[in-house]
Amino acid sequence: MEIKNKLTKFRLHPLQFLAVGFMLIILAGALLLSLPISSNSGEATNFIDALFTATSATCVTGLTTLTTIDHWNFFGQVVILTMIELGGLGFMMMPILFFTVFRRKVGLKTRIVLQEALNLEAMSGVMNLMVHILRLAAIIQFVGAALLAINFIPEYGWLSGIWYAVFHSVSAFCNAGFDLFGDSLVSFQSNSYVLLVISSLIIAGGLGFYVWKDVISFPKRRKLSLHSKIALGMTFILLVGGTLLFYLTEHNASSLAAGSNGMERFANTIFMAVTPRTAGYFSINYLGMSQAGLLLTIILMFIGGTSGSTAGGLKTTTLAVLIIQTISMLKGRQHAELGGRTIRSATVFRAMSLFFITLSLCVASTMILSITEGIPETSGIEYIAFEVVSAFATVGLTMGLTPDLTLFGKLLIIFLMYVGRVGILTVGFSISMRLAQDKTHGTYKYPEETVIVG
Repeated sequence: MEIKNKLTKFRLHPLQFLAVGFMLIILAGALLLSLPISSNSGEATNFIDALFTATSATCVTGLTTLTTIDHWNFFGQVVILTMIELGGLGFMMMPILFFTVFRRKVGLKTRIVLQEALNLEAMSGVMNLMVHILRLAAIIQFVGAALLAINFIPEYGWLSGIWYAVFHSVSAFCNAGFDLFGDSLVSFQSNSYVLLVISSLIIAGGLGFYVWKDVISFPKRRKLSLHSKIALGMTFILLVGGTLLFYLTEHNASSLAAGSNGMERFANTIFMAVTPRTAGYFSINYLGMSQAGLLLTIILMFIGGTSGSTAGGLKTTTLAVLIIQTISMLKGRQHAELGGRTIRSATVFRAMSLFFITLSLCVASTMILSITEGIPETSGIEYIAFEVVSAFATVGLTMGLTPDLTLFGKLLIIFLMYVGRVGILTVGFSISMRLAQDKTHGTYKYPEETVIVG
C-alpha cells in the first residue's frame, strides 16, 4: 500500500506528460542524428549540434547550425522529417493511430492528455477531433506533395523529385522550415508556382485544426464558432496587411528590387508576409531587408499562428482577445465583447499573462545573447532580437547568427525553441487551472485597494 502511494505521488500530470514526451522525442532524435549513419561524411556528429537540430525539428522551428542537405544523408533526413511530423501534429498522434487501426478503446488518461495537447476546454469530442486532424493533415500534405512534385520531378528526377516534394510539403504544413536546397527558397525567387504552393501549405498548417473542422462543417451547420471567426479574421488581416506593408517597405530595399517581374514581386511579397507566421522558409536575404521590414517581420513572428495549429508564437487569437479587451475598455464596457458574445474573464487574464511572459522572456534572452554573441558591424541589436523571437516563436528565420552561435548561445536557443513549443502552452494551462481552482475552492477574497495606473 505504501509503495502504491509513493508511485501515485510520482505520476505525471497531463501537462508534465506532454513536456516530458517532447523532451524524450528530442533526445531520441539527437542520439540518432549524432550517429555516423546519419551524416554524409560517415562520421559522428557533435552531440550539441545533433541536439540543436533535433530540437529545431521536433519544435518545428527550422533554425540549424548545420546545412541539412550538406551534412545529413537520407537516413538523417528521414529522422528529421519524422521528428517534424511528430512535433507538428503532436506525438500523441501515434497512439491514436494505433487505437484507430486496431479498434482499441482509448482510456481516460489518454483523452485528458489529448485535451491538453489540443488546447480544448472540454473533453467531449476530443477523439473525433484527433482522428479528423490525422485525416485532414494527411490529405493536405499529400496534395501539397503532389503539387510540388509537378515542379520538382522534371528538375531533380523521379526519386529525388518525389522525396523533395514530400519533405517540403511536410515541412511547410508543419511550419518547420527545413529545406533540402541549402539556401531555403532563395533559388525559387522567380518560381511563383512553388512559392504560392508552399505559402498555401504554411497557411493551412498555421490556421488550426479546430478552425478547419469548423470551416469544413460550415455548409451543414451554417455557423462558425467565435474562435474560428476570430482566427480567420486575424489571419486575413495579418496576411493582407503584412503583404501591403512589405510592398511599401521593400519596393526599393529588398533584393527583389532588380530583375523581377510583377508576378514574381507579388509572389515574393506574399511569401514575406506568410513565412514569418512561424514557417521559417525565406526567398530573400534578410540582411538586405530594410529596418522597417525587419521590424515588421519580428512583429509577425512574435504573433505567430492560430492556437491548436502547427504554428508557434503568441497566437493570433491571444492577440485578438487583447485587442477586443482594449476596445471594450475604451468603449466603457467592463467585459471583452464581440459579435454579441462576451469573452470569459479567465481567457482575458490568461491572454494578458501570456503576452507579458512571452515579451519578458524575449527581451531577457535578447539582452543575454547581446552579451555572449558577436554582432556584425553593419548590424545592431535587431541581429540578436530577430534570432530570439524566431526561436521562441518556432519560426526558423535568421539573419545569419545561428551557425556562429557560441555553446551558451546554442543552449539558450535550444531552450527558447523548446519553451516556445511546449512551455508557454503549459504556463497557459497552469494559469487556467489555477483560476478554475480559485473559482471552485475560493470562499473569500482580500479587501480591495486602488492602485493608480496610466
